[in-house]
Amino acid sequence: MIHKTRGIVLHYIKYSETSVIVTIYTESYGRQSYIINGVRSKKAKIKANILQPLFLLDMEVYHKPKNDIQRVKEIQNAYIFFSLPFDLRKSTLAIFIAEILYRTIQEQEPNKELFEYLYNSVQMLDLKEEGLSVFHIYFLLHLSKYLGFFPNNNYSEQNCYFDLKAGTFKQIKPVHTFCLAKDLSLLFSCLLDFSENQHESLTINYSNRIELLEKILEYYSLHSEGVSDIKSLSVLREVFHSSESG
Repeated sequence: MIHKTRGIVLHYIKYSETSVIVTIYTESYGRQSYIINGVRSKKAKIKANILQPLFLLDMEVYHKPKNDIQRVKEIQNAYIFFSLPFDLRKSTLAIFIAEILYRTIQEQEPNKELFEYLYNSVQMLDLKEEGLSVFHIYFLLHLSKYLGFFPNNNYSEQNCYFDLKAGTFKQIKPVHTFCLAKDLSLLFSCLLDFSENQHESLTINYSNRIELLEKILEYYSLHSEGVSDIKSLSVLREVFHSSESG
């Protein structure tokens, strides 16, 4: 049977001369891998450029629960981007976020709330004009809510050190290195509390953003398997550093 579902592109690899295997987070089936034949040929019915990181798709698929690799009948854009593919900062963020999702989301079952969060976040990134430099940090913090390890925001003047291992703020700085200093702990708490619109007004300098991002990735690695050696991180740093210094 043919089923309709929305999907979000996470990753693809070349398979044979003209085919690819693409990993897509779907609304109906969770994470799935699809083989698409002939996508890299000149006469391809489905073009490879539709499979870029975080592209939003409407799909008609053949789904067999026991299959590791599924097949598709039709794929088309579910949303026409205004800026994401054409803005270097946004497209770099898309590659980075897609890599994180590829590493963290493994469930082959639907999760309506997670899918809606991701789908809406991609559209928000495309339309956003301010707050780009903090978007991915805010996104990762709130993604952790759907992955099951959202931090406990008990920050106060007394509880002023965030413990990455415990996922909560502590009065005394932990003896291990998996923690945030006081200034970063305060920023961390603000990002946990702020809404999507509020975080745009939060001013964080470049060095603090880099350190905060690295600590959040460290937090992910402590609470989710597979989040280490993020390949797109170095490119993300370079692009944002160039855009701010240029």
